[in-house]
Amino acid sequence: MPDPDFSTFPLRQKGNRYQDFEEGRTFQHHWGRTLSEADNALFATATMRFTPLYFNAEYARAHGHDSVVIDPLLVLCTVVGMSVEDLSEGGGPFLGVNDVKFHRPVYPGDTITGKSRVVGRRESGSRPHFGIVTWETEALNQHGEKVVSYQRTNLVAKRRAEATP
Repeated sequence: MPDPDFSTFPLRQKGNRYQDFEEGRTFQHHWGRTLSEADNALFATATMRFTPLYFNAEYARAHGHDSVVIDPLLVLCTVVGMSVEDLSEGGGPFLGVNDVKFHRPVYPGDTITGKSRVVGRRESGSRPHFGIVTWETEALNQHGEKVVSYQRTNLVAKRRAEATP
């Protein structure tokens, strides 16, 4: 069987565009994620973050925890990943994260969910087919307790028909 002719496949835009991000609009990110001890160990190994609190249960207990603590950077990366479908899948470079706050530890077996609110947007001065959007994101554990919050900014593509020439 020959390979399909991919030029005949319709292309569909993914994600939201600049015009979809009105200030105050909130996105409830529908994918939650349960983090496991294995996720934590793999992340620590892959990123060389060899902090005993993240992979040594006895060390963690000696410092007041019931078990190992999920690396906060893994929590942050997971929440950013959960938000991509709603916020940045439409295209445009990531510009940065600010005001990151880790509110409480996350433990193996905790499930985190996230939501983001548009807190700012403006036209790009140098790229007429893009705007700049800032979101405030927070993640909660399964008990409704805030575990992390931050602001994230992206360059976001406009819809072609509505882009400023």
